[in-house]
Amino acid sequence: MYLPFYNLTEKPFTVTSDPSFLYLSKKHQEAIANMQYGIEERMGFLEVTGEIGTGKTTICKALLNSLDEHTKTAFIMNSNLSEIQLLQAIVQDFGIQLKNKNKITMLNELNRFLLEQLKHNNNVLLIVDEAQNLKPTLLEQIRLLSNMETEKEKLLQIILVGQPELKQKLASRELAQLRQRITIRYHITPLDRHETGGYISHRLNVAGSYGNNFFNEDAMDEIYRFSRGVPRLINIICDKALLAGYVGETKTIDGDIIKKSCREIEGIFE
Repeated sequence: MYLPFYNLTEKPFTVTSDPSFLYLSKKHQEAIANMQYGIEERMGFLEVTGEIGTGKTTICKALLNSLDEHTKTAFIMNSNLSEIQLLQAIVQDFGIQLKNKNKITMLNELNRFLLEQLKHNNNVLLIVDEAQNLKPTLLEQIRLLSNMETEKEKLLQIILVGQPELKQKLASRELAQLRQRITIRYHITPLDRHETGGYISHRLNVAGSYGNNFFNEDAMDEIYRFSRGVPRLINIICDKALLAGYVGETKTIDGDIIKKSCREIEGIFE
């Protein structure tokens, strides 16, 4: 609705995980670097955590886009699965063709696939998103997949991505074996005030603003105060504010517009 008014080519503040809009803050750069290192060095298990809306899924997609053809990947985003469904989803995402979908056949075919990739000097990566929702039995199933290895290296690299509750779940006694196998851990924190401004400017530029930042400094301060640097909340606020500016026929978004938008987001209407 408001795109022509601001001369934008696409919506800059959608809440979908679009890697083309990825703003590489210091934290996001470090998270991707840690994951790339773990994959290249075949370190087995990695853990990436962060609060809701801090960009975990987005950086996972950016990581996948950065990998070359020698890394085969599977990305599991649905954590509400049974053991057999999880295994089936992993096998299918790797593109493994199956005639029989029983557990033994799937494990054998997965192992054959991993050995074949190793023979071609390829790496194999499994990313499990929203891992904090996985039942302990499913996490144990994933640990058993990591047993597929040679005497010298892991055949499967696994990244568990989730909210801070994942750390708590992995701290349980029943998952001690899995916890001990995690070689790299990284926690993504929200953006600081300076990064929040950079994030907003970046997304506007990607959307075609050509350097025009419609949010003044007062607006930036209010956005940071309300969002506390969480990208998803920043997107919600900015989208609401741009709509308010369009309705009010102003291209300058100030602190008052942000305050009003935040109140409406919280369900407070004047």
